[in-house]
Amino acid sequence: MKNWKKSLFTLAGVLIGNVILALAVGAFIVPHGIIMGGATGIGLTITHYVPVNLSVIVFVINAVLFILGTFVLGKKFALTTIISTIVYPVFLSIVQAIPGIDALTDNIMLATIYAGALLGIGIGLVVRVGASTGGTDILALVLNKWFHVSIAVMMYVVDFIVLGFQVLFSNSEQILYGILALVLTTLVMNRVILMGQSQIQLFVITEKYEEVKERMLKEIDAGVTMVHIETGYGEKQQKGVLCVIPNRKLYSVNQMVQAVDPKAFITITQINEVRGRGFTMEKVRYGEEEETQ
Repeated sequence: MKNWKKSLFTLAGVLIGNVILALAVGAFIVPHGIIMGGATGIGLTITHYVPVNLSVIVFVINAVLFILGTFVLGKKFALTTIISTIVYPVFLSIVQAIPGIDALTDNIMLATIYAGALLGIGIGLVVRVGASTGGTDILALVLNKWFHVSIAVMMYVVDFIVLGFQVLFSNSEQILYGILALVLTTLVMNRVILMGQSQIQLFVITEKYEEVKERMLKEIDAGVTMVHIETGYGEKQQKGVLCVIPNRKLYSVNQMVQAVDPKAFITITQINEVRGRGFTMEKVRYGEEEETQ
C-alpha cells in the first residue's frame, strides 16, 4: 500500500509538473519569442527554419535522447524519465491548441516573469518526486558518465549552446528576457525542491543546559538534542542544546532561555524542511514512553 501511494505521488508530481511546463512554454515563451534552453530550445531553433509543429519536434528530440539515455544509463533511469518524455510534448500540443492561449499578455516582461516562475515550479515538482524532465538533461548525464565532468556544469554548457543557436535569430530584448527567465527558473526551482515545513533551528550554549533542556521539553513542548561541546576560551566540557521549533515559538524560547541564563549564546537558523519524529511522524510528548513492537 505504501509503495502504491509513493508511486501515485510520483506520477502526480510528474504529470502536474509537465502540465505547468507546457503552459509556460505555450502561453508565454513561444508567443513572445523568448529564448530558452533544453529540448524546447532546440525545438524553437528548428521550427524557426522549418515549418514543423513544435510539439512534434520536441517529442522527436526527447525520444532520441531517451533512447540514448536508456542505453547508456540503464533501465532505472528510463523508468523515471519515460513519462516526461511522452507527456510533455502531448501537453504542449494541447496547450497550444487552446484558443487565445498565446494572447494572454502583450507585455514581454510580464510574460518573462510568468514563464520563469512556471518553469521553475514545473521542473521543481518533477525533480522533487525523484523523476526527470528528460530532454537535454539526459545529454548532460550521458556526457557526465563518459567524461566524468560535473552534471551541473554539463547542464549549463548544453543549455548555453542551445541558447546560442537562438541568439542567431533573436533580437537583443528576446535574448535579455531569455536570460532573465532562466535566472527566475533556477531560483523558483530551488525553492520548490526545498519546499516543506519551514522551521527554526536553535543552538543554545549555556552552563545551565540541563535547566534549559527541561524547560524546553516541558514548557515549550519541543524536541531537544544534547550535543557534547568544548568551549573555545575556557576549554570546558559541557553540552549544547539543539532544537527545531515552529516560527511562532521563537519568541517564547528566547524569553525562556534569557530567563534561565541572560549570558546564554544562541544561534538561530531558518531551515526549509524537517522530517522525522514530531514533524512528519507522530510526536511523543515528554514523559510518555514510546511503544516499541
